[in-house]
Amino acid sequence: MIKVTVEKEKNRVKKITIAGHANYEEYGKDIVCSSVSSIVITTVNGIIEICPDYLVVQEGKDQMVIQIQKEDEICEKLIHNMISLLEELSINYPKNMIVK
Repeated sequence: MIKVTVEKEKNRVKKITIAGHANYEEYGKDIVCSSVSSIVITTVNGIIEICPDYLVVQEGKDQMVIQIQKEDEICEKLIHNMISLLEELSINYPKNMIVK
């Protein structure tokens, strides 16, 4: 199962941890993992283009940690959009991922 953990401070997203494997299908064929990767990587790359010092990304085996470093209205909207997309995906695949 993919677990997305959103940590907030004073109602602002400060850290997002995405960990695990959806186990919907085998590695390389898993549409849930592919969807999560597409949503997150597209959002992170867009934010880096707009404001390179807005976030720091750490990647490991089956894990990504996104740490928000500063405030920026546009980037915050992109982060909230990313979280909404992940929540919507988790509704459609509740056995494969959770957002908390």
